[in-house]
Amino acid sequence: MSELPDDPVYPVPTRLLDKTQCPEPYISSLGQYQDMYRQSVEQPDVFFGKMAMDMLSWSRPFHTVQHGSLLHGDVAWFLEGQLNACYNCVDRHALSTPDKIAIIYEADEPNNADYITYAELLRRVCQLAGVLRARGIRKGDTVAIYMPMIPEALVALLACARIGALHSVIFAGFSAEALRDRVRDAASRVVLTADQGRR
Repeated sequence: MSELPDDPVYPVPTRLLDKTQCPEPYISSLGQYQDMYRQSVEQPDVFFGKMAMDMLSWSRPFHTVQHGSLLHGDVAWFLEGQLNACYNCVDRHALSTPDKIAIIYEADEPNNADYITYAELLRRVCQLAGVLRARGIRKGDTVAIYMPMIPEALVALLACARIGALHSVIFAGFSAEALRDRVRDAASRVVLTADQGRR
């Protein structure tokens, strides 16, 4: 068995050094982080209201940032608002920066990586959402996702969010009996899976 170096350094792939693909981080200093944290604690309505308006696309705007308390267990956020999680995660980025990398997938096998752009991710998500709709899955239906840690698992989650279906993620290492119980308990209409899982 070969020994690992004490402090291994892995070079950043040249493709990821391109600033059009990976722009500067949202938070650029510890001081900026501390200021944001302080405001999030001292003025949560102002802080989270601004973040939600600046960083999300709403199909129906909210008026109330948060209501209730942890003490009473009735916390609710952005009460009047409505959005689509898939649109916010994929579509709006595919429209503005289609060639930007959305997913960097590192498989268990060495030198097996995949770089998926927002445009490609949108295509895959729409394709699977179309298949689910063609199979009769509608808003409120439950879809079980029994997949290994592969990009297709994320595509499945986003496709469900796109059409308003609920998803029940089931750990890919569960036995057939455990899978059956979870599919039944959630009343899943469809099970999305893979033909193999490599570890």
